[in-house]
Amino acid sequence: MAWHQISVITDEDLAPRLADFFDKLGAVSVTYMDAEDEPVYEPAIGETKIWSNTEVIALYELDAEPELIKTMVYAQFKPDQLHNWLHEEIADQEWERAWMEYYQPMKFADKLWVCPTDQEQYEPGTVCLTLDPGLAFGTGTHPTTALCLEWLASHDLTGKTVIDYGCGSGILAVAAILLGAKEAHAVDIDPQAITATQSNALKNKVQNKIACYLPEQFTPFQADIVLANILAKPLIDMSEQICNLVAPGGQLVLSGILHEQAESVMNAYRQYIMLNAPVQQEDWIRLDGIRC
Repeated sequence: MAWHQISVITDEDLAPRLADFFDKLGAVSVTYMDAEDEPVYEPAIGETKIWSNTEVIALYELDAEPELIKTMVYAQFKPDQLHNWLHEEIADQEWERAWMEYYQPMKFADKLWVCPTDQEQYEPGTVCLTLDPGLAFGTGTHPTTALCLEWLASHDLTGKTVIDYGCGSGILAVAAILLGAKEAHAVDIDPQAITATQSNALKNKVQNKIACYLPEQFTPFQADIVLANILAKPLIDMSEQICNLVAPGGQLVLSGILHEQAESVMNAYRQYIMLNAPVQQEDWIRLDGIRC
């Protein structure tokens, strides 16, 4: 099957409204891409972090009318806010191949594979998590996620209860179950993240062991392992709340922390958690420790 693909570059303020408008016009998917090779970090809970110059890409079925869509978009928004409008027809195979060139199988701690569909890796003593592109953040390619996956794959999770606070794509919750955890509870303020987590749980056949919640649906309890891969400021602001989710003697894993922010985050958690030495990948830090 072929598709109409429409792309246009705009600024970070307009991009979400443009994406919503494409959706209202019947797009089957809308995604963001960086238009200027600008780094972007994984977002805080409830934040969709995008680039100052963002390419918004909408995919439509072939019976759509691209010229009518363009007319309606230019009538809705100021033309000087829209740049490099491009329409082309693409085949499924081209869409999938472009993704696969970017996303390759990854291995963590010689125990956990994270792979796109049709590139699964099966080796004795390993488990394989299948993950495909989605609108929520978290594929394992970003250091903040990779640091958490490395931690999970390096620890015995057998029979453990896990809370993934700020779950994004659900990759950490799914990985925990595949690595032996008894159950995982995934919490995120973004309904899109909940949908992505449920989809990835189903894809990996662990849907019966993962419960997903928006914050108002989640009843706090104490778990053996709590994972919070968000950003430094919300980690500091919610330090007491997050620590209260960790059972005495349980383990806490924090990520999304830049090197220069590590000391501030450590100071916020020291009264609750016996922290290990920070672990660094590129400019990012993972903190982990045991609840006193």
